[in-house]
Amino acid sequence: MLWQEFEELVSNVFELHGFEVKRRVVFKDEKGKNEIDVVAERSGLILAIDAKRYTEGWYRLSAIKREAKKHAERCSRYSKVVEKEVIPIVVPLIDDGIIEYCGSLIVPFRAINDFLCNIELYLVEFGFI
Repeated sequence: MLWQEFEELVSNVFELHGFEVKRRVVFKDEKGKNEIDVVAERSGLILAIDAKRYTEGWYRLSAIKREAKKHAERCSRYSKVVEKEVIPIVVPLIDDGIIEYCGSLIVPFRAINDFLCNIELYLVEFGFI
């Protein structure tokens, strides 16, 4: 599966849960241009998703942590641009057992349905709402 196909698959899951989805959202601020893989919005809730299709051969744990930190920073910038709170979520293909890092929720693809079915509970648990 190519990374573009993984992004599309992630987008489709959010759409099935009633989110309005935009893919490859490019924004510009005082620090320059940046892109978010998927922005999903429903009932005023805005989720910014970074889809990661890492495979067995990667140093995934350190890579996911690095990307989670970068994604949280990118979402903070995007939040200022859209003037609304944006919740950063990293969706890796493989579960490495991390659930939150540096302000980004990490939701493995296999758990995305449960996460979306119970999103309010998860967001309260991790202090996002």
